[in-house]
Amino acid sequence: MKAQNKTNKGLVTFALFIATFLSAVEGTIISTAMPTIVGDLKGISIMNWVFSIYLLTTTLSTPVYGKLVDDLGRKPVFITGLVIFLAGSMLSGLSTSMPQLIAWRAIQGIGAGAILPISNTIIADIYPPDKRAQIMGLNNSAWGIASVAAPLLGGLIVDNLSWKWVFFINVPIGLISIILITIFLREDQHYAHGKLDVWGIVWLSLTIGGILYGVEVLNQAHVNVILAVIIFAIAVLGLLLFIRQEKRAEDPIILLDLFKNRTFVIQNFAVSMMSIFLIAFDVYVPSWTQGLLGLPATIAGFATTPSSIFWIFGSFLAGIMLGKMTPRNILMTSMGLLVVTGTIFIFLPVDTPFYAFLLIGIFQGTGFGITVTGSTIISQSVVDPENMGMATSFNTLVRTLSQSISISAFGIVMNHSLMHGINAHPAEHLTVNMFNKMINPHTVDQLPDKLIPLMHQIYHTGLHNVFTIAVLCMAAAFLLNLLKQKDYEIKA
Repeated sequence: MKAQNKTNKGLVTFALFIATFLSAVEGTIISTAMPTIVGDLKGISIMNWVFSIYLLTTTLSTPVYGKLVDDLGRKPVFITGLVIFLAGSMLSGLSTSMPQLIAWRAIQGIGAGAILPISNTIIADIYPPDKRAQIMGLNNSAWGIASVAAPLLGGLIVDNLSWKWVFFINVPIGLISIILITIFLREDQHYAHGKLDVWGIVWLSLTIGGILYGVEVLNQAHVNVILAVIIFAIAVLGLLLFIRQEKRAEDPIILLDLFKNRTFVIQNFAVSMMSIFLIAFDVYVPSWTQGLLGLPATIAGFATTPSSIFWIFGSFLAGIMLGKMTPRNILMTSMGLLVVTGTIFIFLPVDTPFYAFLLIGIFQGTGFGITVTGSTIISQSVVDPENMGMATSFNTLVRTLSQSISISAFGIVMNHSLMHGINAHPAEHLTVNMFNKMINPHTVDQLPDKLIPLMHQIYHTGLHNVFTIAVLCMAAAFLLNLLKQKDYEIKA
């Protein structure tokens, strides 16, 4: 593309990093501000929707943006998405009630759905595969940095300014990204197709929305089985209608022919399974170190920091491996590393020292970096250039969808494990609320000392169950890659 000779790669990459960082921070910084927001706006009974609606609209909009960038070009669609994100941020900060905040967070999520997939598509346009892996690693490191910085940043903003600035601060920073992209990204060419596949968007949204909401219903304390069955039935119907629509659409939102490519399917399946384990790691390792080791939240949160750091290292390794190894062998290396080190969690005792999690995180982060970066670049490389945006957004979609589902699924596994442990010791009169106190170092002293070892063992069993399922998912991806993926080289 001619644009490669005119684009200022450094400044464009910096702009993409800014946008990615904003999107990453917004997913976590609000957790720190939520107690203050609830105190101001009330509505504690619906506050979970502040998180859920953002995740839902982000997931739903991702494949739509992936198609639009192939039709209209990267630059206008990326800027449009970022403008929507900033508008949602501004309106969220101006909210005067919880329902208002939920509505504006939905708008914010629609904009956020553009940021990561289009960033990776732009990077693919301006960098060759070997260099692309390094740049994607640096750009994706924004998520690791955000996971560490967001709680601190949120606390500083809430304590010294107002919770509203958790949203307002996005606007000036996001405008910098828009200005840099507008001035320094040059596109001399884009691929024009037919009219937008509106019904494809409708049926895909029905499918994804049904899956996410159905899993959320299953995760409630008192499950409405009939409602869950109806929701999943609607999701299945949406999927069938979506497949039928894509077969006859003039310009489908997701080209079904992509799934005839075995490498494309296996790479995306692998990254979806890895994403499931990533949730187990990011959510339950801090819970383990805080609940079983009694560490304060500020220290427990750093249990996953080595993983974030070595994610970047893994991305650099992916760049080297792409030039020397086949997709099959790259995935065997990364998924094999994740399966082996992930299996360790199944056998860790209750009193595992904190440094052990840091050491495991080094290998986990390396495996995450290789898998995510490698699968993205390989998915881009095995499709025609005019479908690169679609392939990139689908890769992002399966990662996001897998994480969204696994958050609720692991919650179900943990709750079932706790209830099984509680029912197995009726004489102790244990309750779920007692476990809530146990995993909080500030409230654990309110529990009888004699119950703590038993509660630790029950919670430890729940953690093992979570990690067992997560490792089995990764093992399935490893075996599928080993048995089914073809061998060939990725060309620069």
